[in-house]
Amino acid sequence: MKSYSFSPISSPDSKVLILGTMPGTKSLELNQYYGHSQNNFWKFMFTIFKEEFSADYETKKALLLKNKIALWDVLQYCDRVGSLDSAIKNEIANDFETFLKQHPNINTILFNGQKAAAFFKKYVHLKKDYTLITLPSTSPANASKAFQSKLDEWKVIASL
Repeated sequence: MKSYSFSPISSPDSKVLILGTMPGTKSLELNQYYGHSQNNFWKFMFTIFKEEFSADYETKKALLLKNKIALWDVLQYCDRVGSLDSAIKNEIANDFETFLKQHPNINTILFNGQKAAAFFKKYVHLKKDYTLITLPSTSPANASKAFQSKLDEWKVIASL
């Protein structure tokens, strides 16, 4: 199955870029980043920024923009059956050179999981130094760490 990533959520004053690998099946169906109800990404964001959780996607996006966070995926396109990153084939990376030129205030790039970081390092060659931080995947498929343990690592965002 051919999968295409979403457009980034960003503003010209974004300072942090969070990168996933590629939207999963449920996210693609809903046309929303981290649309699977068991994915902890949005729960983490609302908790970290001390906001009351909202299921409304526009409110979720506004939370990121208010905190100068951009959200995108490493991959623009891939072939994949299901939602697992391990099933990704024939991948093409997004155009980070153009994106980062358009967002000169970004100085930190966070990866939502090891696979996002691996694809980024494989395909993207940065011309400027950025702080790169790999965080545990918020996916329900990542059951190796407890919710609180993952949340504690993600709290680094509040200090950026």
